[in-house]
Amino acid sequence: MNKSREHARLLMEKAAEDLYVLRQLIGDADAPDAVIGFHAQQAVEKLLKAVLTSRTVAFSRTHDIAALLDLLEQNTVAMPPDADRLPSLTPYAAEFRYGRLPPEGDEKDSFDRAWIVDGVTHTKAWAESVLGEI
Repeated sequence: MNKSREHARLLMEKAAEDLYVLRQLIGDADAPDAVIGFHAQQAVEKLLKAVLTSRTVAFSRTHDIAALLDLLEQNTVAMPPDADRLPSLTPYAAEFRYGRLPPEGDEKDSFDRAWIVDGVTHTKAWAESVLGEI
């Protein structure tokens, strides 16, 4: 197995770990949104990086999901489902992890637990599909 493929596989495994934690916490009303958002963001970031890595696309050290999606587009890689919503997870990488979440009721930044698991799950299925192509 080549080095890029091996690194992509490792990123997929690490994303699966974040998805596992996310699934464990999502139904717990006491689990903080910031923690759930963090694991969702981390899973999506790793999935996007796995696909980029498998295509030998260089990327900077970033948590910015929009920037990673831009790289996919620039390199003519099919976009994941929910690509328009995935960047909303970026602030959970650091900003909300070490700071405060927006006030409840702020529609622009509302936290949709129902979508979170679906969004990550769809992104994982997309990444597996793309990685299966090469």
